[in-house]
Amino acid sequence: MTRFSIVGFLFCLALAPAFANAQGQTGTRVRFETTLGNFVIQPDTERAPLTSERFLENVRDGYYAGTVFHRVVNNFVAQAGGYTSDYLPLPERATVANESGNGLSNRRGTVGLARTGEPHSGNAQFYVNLVDNPALDPQPSRWGYAVFGRIVEGMDVIDRIGHVATGARGELTQDAPLEPIVIKKTEILR
Repeated sequence: MTRFSIVGFLFCLALAPAFANAQGQTGTRVRFETTLGNFVIQPDTERAPLTSERFLENVRDGYYAGTVFHRVVNNFVAQAGGYTSDYLPLPERATVANESGNGLSNRRGTVGLARTGEPHSGNAQFYVNLVDNPALDPQPSRWGYAVFGRIVEGMDVIDRIGHVATGARGELTQDAPLEPIVIKKTEILR
């Protein structure tokens, strides 16, 4: 092998992790084990660094274990991370700055940070887009909802969650699964 070939080969090896990450094939992933099956989220630490770090911090702290999908709107979103299996609200965590202008769009299978009407009020609750939801993206006149990751395994489980019967549960007056969908365990994968 010539010197040029060796240098070129080493250069390609050095770029391979960055290229694979840009293609979504490597990077940190989080497995969620639920009562309806497992799914895996891959946070986008490049485009949504603050939100991704908060999400991973919540996972490391065990915050999501024992919580439920508390809001499911068929053909819209499935939301989790705010209520116990008894539909009692969890203590809120510190908020994170809204990263909705990061170029990621609320498309089917993407994961976003839930928030109130205040743009920088997201903390731990997340949602999965069941369909394309461009209305949640930022507009020149308003903040959007920050996408920070995507489902890379188990979209069939998310689809099952998106079709459960919903109604009033606890303090939630609508859209709560009548049979709790419990997040039993979360695990960071490398």
